[in-house]
Amino acid sequence: MLSTNPLPTGPIMAATDKAFYKALGQRVAQRRRAMDLTQVELAKTLGIAQQTMAHYEGGSLRIPVALLPPLAKTLGTSIEDLVGEQRKPGKRGPAPKLQQKLEELSRLPKPKQKFVMEMIDTVLQQEGQRG
Repeated sequence: MLSTNPLPTGPIMAATDKAFYKALGQRVAQRRRAMDLTQVELAKTLGIAQQTMAHYEGGSLRIPVALLPPLAKTLGTSIEDLVGEQRKPGKRGPAPKLQQKLEELSRLPKPKQKFVMEMIDTVLQQEGQRG
């Protein structure tokens, strides 16, 4: 007996891949709408056909890795956000070190915490008098 289901024309995706590309397509569509862009406008910017963009957004076609940077840039987001990954905090000066020291300070006994706080207050007051 012959099957009535059409054969897939492209590479077969695993279930996890299908879920990933469907979610990716949904995020792309959501960002595109938030930017008030049509599929036609976004496709033209990326140099692809509108039908291809529709398939990307529907999750039935894999978005090529090489297309992710211009896609993210056009949509005003990061590749991490598009693929659903949380950004890892980057080093931005002393903030992580300061945060670490504050956590260490919170583990000190209360009298030592008070002493350190008084020292910090004194330094800040002196700095305030200079500026």
